[in-house]
Amino acid sequence: MERSCQLIGIESRDVAQSNQSSVLRAHAYEGVAEVDVWRKPVVAILSTGDEIIAPGDPMQPARVYDSNGQVLADAVREAGGEPARLGIVADDAPALRDRVRQALEFADMVLLSGGTSKGAGDVSYRVIAELTDPGIVAHGVALKPGKPICLAATGGRAVVVLPGFPTSAIFTFHEFVAPVLRMLAGRAGEERTVVQARLAVKVNSEIGRTEYLLVGLVETVGAEGPELAAYPMGHGSGSVTTFSRADGFATIGRHHEIVEAGTVIDVQLLGRDLQLADLVVIGSHCIGLDYLLGALQRQGLHTKFLAVGSTAGLDAARRGECDVAGVHLLDPHTGAYNQPFLTPGLDLVPGYGRLQGIVFRHGDHRFKDRTAEEAIAAALGDADCLMVNRNQGSGTRALIDRLLGGARPPGYAVQPRNHNAVAAAVAQRRADWGVTLETVARGAGLMFLPVQHEQYDFIVPRARAERPAVIAFKALLQEPVTREALTRLGMTL
Repeated sequence: MERSCQLIGIESRDVAQSNQSSVLRAHAYEGVAEVDVWRKPVVAILSTGDEIIAPGDPMQPARVYDSNGQVLADAVREAGGEPARLGIVADDAPALRDRVRQALEFADMVLLSGGTSKGAGDVSYRVIAELTDPGIVAHGVALKPGKPICLAATGGRAVVVLPGFPTSAIFTFHEFVAPVLRMLAGRAGEERTVVQARLAVKVNSEIGRTEYLLVGLVETVGAEGPELAAYPMGHGSGSVTTFSRADGFATIGRHHEIVEAGTVIDVQLLGRDLQLADLVVIGSHCIGLDYLLGALQRQGLHTKFLAVGSTAGLDAARRGECDVAGVHLLDPHTGAYNQPFLTPGLDLVPGYGRLQGIVFRHGDHRFKDRTAEEAIAAALGDADCLMVNRNQGSGTRALIDRLLGGARPPGYAVQPRNHNAVAAAVAQRRADWGVTLETVARGAGLMFLPVQHEQYDFIVPRARAERPAVIAFKALLQEPVTREALTRLGMTL
């Protein structure tokens, strides 16, 4: 609470809430000259790490853009604070120590992100450990994502080191920082909208840590009428895109290791309201599908895409949880794609062909001038050769497993959900090879070894075929402009 201020000349922008302006005017009418008001707490925000570069700078190998700075600044404003972004500090203890000291001279709270673990290169933790009065009060929590958060205080000011991974930083901010910030700003506690949904797939969790599970919600028809199905958006803590596309999150208790498919769960919405999509697409990712959904959005349709792989997409179509499922499933008995997997009540909408293959960097002798089979053999023979996989249940994962023949090389457990993420991992030297589309590889400036031509089609539940958005989707596929655009993207029609 700030000291009393004179009403003469005060403006509504100086007050945290608009209804408080009405209170001020009422007091003025009553002849009251001074009232107590809440000042917005100032929050200094620092991003740390040698690998961090500012948005707008050219991307470099092994670097990542500073997304946390902007996300945390917006979150501070939402909680009633005034963000003061102090930029990026490299992993240099003296430089970070000076910047933290400067921040403590004017800010009510200091937020850092990254370097919060206890490793030798984690500078933030070591600098904050030097604070006293009382200094660090907690380091590490039984929470996923967000385990390594560091909470400290000095001179009556809070100092928090959030995890560097974006999703971890966002969750821990809302769990530990936002309540304190709202209190300092004179705001009431935040109330989130909670809805119930039925979990679409089985989820494995980690015993001993409470887990926040990001989910996408789609409307389906249950035994008692319309209900919501919840699809996990992945366990990774590093993806801002995943967080931005999720509808909400479920909390899995620390004593639960498995949550079975079909379990009814409580989902806290990330926004105030749930906006259901006009067109729900579940299945395998493709840049051609990205184009199609973008074109529909430009027509004014709200679309939702959940990248869960071809198999899970097919299952979602069978359960009536989506309007369209994008699939590229090869039947080993017939050699045909997709058609053999249709069951009663499902229709096939022909899509296009595409070329999958091995992606690698220029000059890598383990892959250069080799066939795909020779390249895989060379990769498996080098213990330092790191792969990037794809998510289980995807058609690309099935292709990778056939290529590996049962081998599990380093990097096999890293399973991004789309082709662009595979190319990015190789281009940024987080992996040496992976399997993706030819056009994605070329666009990332990488080399490509062809492996297999495949057919990417769309499966539509017959019960949803007459929905306006589905009709618009099928019409879009037939337009000459669309077919030209897909051809430019490397698809064959």
